[in-house]
Amino acid sequence: MGHVFYLLLRRLRAPFLTIIVIYSISTLGFVLIPGVDDQGNPWHMDFFHAFYFVSFMGSTIGFGEIPYPFTAAQRAWTMVMIYATVIGWLYSIGKILSLFQDPSFNRLMRRTTFARRVRRISDPFYLVCGFGYTGKRLVSRLDEQGIQLVVIDIDPLAIDELEAHSLGLAVPGLCGDAADPDTLNIAGIRRKNCMGVIALTNDDHTNLAVSIDSKLVNPDRLVISRSQSAANTANLASFGTDYIIDPFETFAQHLVKSIREPYKHNVSDLVINPHHKVWASPYQDTSGRWIVCGYGRFGRALDKIFRRHEIPTTFIEIDPTLRGAPEGTVLGMGTEEETLRQAKIESATGIVAGTPDDADNLSIILTARQIRPDIITVARQNLSSNKPMFRAAAVNLIMEPVRIIADEIFIRINTPLLMDFLECLQARDEQWARELLIQVGEVVEDQPLDAWSFEVDAVQCPAIVDCLGRGKAVMLDHLCRDPRNRENPLPAVVLLLKRGSTRTLLPDPHTEILAGDEILVCGKHRAEGSMKWITGNYNVLRYIRTGVEAPGGLVWQWLSAKREKPPAARQ
Repeated sequence: MGHVFYLLLRRLRAPFLTIIVIYSISTLGFVLIPGVDDQGNPWHMDFFHAFYFVSFMGSTIGFGEIPYPFTAAQRAWTMVMIYATVIGWLYSIGKILSLFQDPSFNRLMRRTTFARRVRRISDPFYLVCGFGYTGKRLVSRLDEQGIQLVVIDIDPLAIDELEAHSLGLAVPGLCGDAADPDTLNIAGIRRKNCMGVIALTNDDHTNLAVSIDSKLVNPDRLVISRSQSAANTANLASFGTDYIIDPFETFAQHLVKSIREPYKHNVSDLVINPHHKVWASPYQDTSGRWIVCGYGRFGRALDKIFRRHEIPTTFIEIDPTLRGAPEGTVLGMGTEEETLRQAKIESATGIVAGTPDDADNLSIILTARQIRPDIITVARQNLSSNKPMFRAAAVNLIMEPVRIIADEIFIRINTPLLMDFLECLQARDEQWARELLIQVGEVVEDQPLDAWSFEVDAVQCPAIVDCLGRGKAVMLDHLCRDPRNRENPLPAVVLLLKRGSTRTLLPDPHTEILAGDEILVCGKHRAEGSMKWITGNYNVLRYIRTGVEAPGGLVWQWLSAKREKPPAARQ
């Protein structure tokens, strides 16, 4: 606030001095000009009464002449004073209004308000740098989970949109350069309750600066950064950035998995993005040659991973020499029928429209289907607003960088145990993944699937910790029972049990739970609330374990405990 007061005093110095001079001269004039009292004797007004009169006459209130009727000289000076003070006030008010309309003053006020709101945050929070399409999706998903956030974006329109966004929590937003250390300090990067920093700007240099600043302040703090080039990825990794997300590399891996390991791809897609429908049946033949239109960042990522898995590929590029496309690349965009025929689309398994223009990508897909209706289609969607057109085009698989980045960061923050599950999944074969897919499908049916995790401690699972402290065993199967009727199972499946460094996929339902265990579960959304009820309420857990409904109140619990004691114990 010191900066605000300094700016106010500096900008309003001239109006303040003008008012002070006018009031001082007017007051002095009334003191020096002689008047006449009610007895006809000469009388001089003192400074107090003079200032009092100037104050109400200068504001055009006009109570009258005090304490005696004025002489002609006093009335003449009153007229001069009235016009002078009115002009002075008009000038001062104009300066004040222009100050409040000044962009620099408004920026300073918003910055001061933002800093005050951040200082008042007592809960753990995450600092998000960048509120573009990716930032909006991520902030919305984290806000739904009750996670406190602070946002920085260099675009004032983005901050205005944040303030108008319908969020459950109050999310402070600041328009500023995230690469500026002072901006990061105001946003709370040095506060102990800042749990992590997420760099999502469109500028690799800014993301790099944010990550470096965060690691220098607190090397143990979680840092997640978006990267748009291999060089920036290497820089981020050199100083220990926890997670570096390149949407093109990530999607290329998903695409290869869907081609080579369709069941594993279906499982991972089901738990990561439950509303997304997988593009192909595991029985569909995906072997063969693929056509990729565009050799930009996306095309190079596909070329790298396709070569690693020995998937034959034909590229189509409008300027293959400039972009360093591989030998055999067809010259063109892929929107023309002639170009696709040169790429021998008749014998290709699938086509990837990976240009940075959504209209061109849709044109490529539609042209390819005219030549070969049964070809597998994959398209890159650059703008979220174009989603209806891609859905209408019935593209088999849509590559949306915004969704890929936001969903992966959300998982790492909200359900980090899910990444352990996906890592363990890679060590299993396709048959195991197929059986898991069938099992989850029988539980969830055709409804969206949620994944959640919890650690067996006094904060997240007080009922289990209390039960273990009393020497009573709790099984994994107890968590998957309906708290309203223990005979009915919850629509949920325990995917992973992490005990220390040991990770067990699909653990036996009769496995005993120990303090410190981490448990990953997937199922219908309503099952999560029931499971939290079991882990948080001792009486509910007791009913699940024994079938005995315990009294809820403290008095009833005491009476029940006395009634259950044997006669010898009560004596």
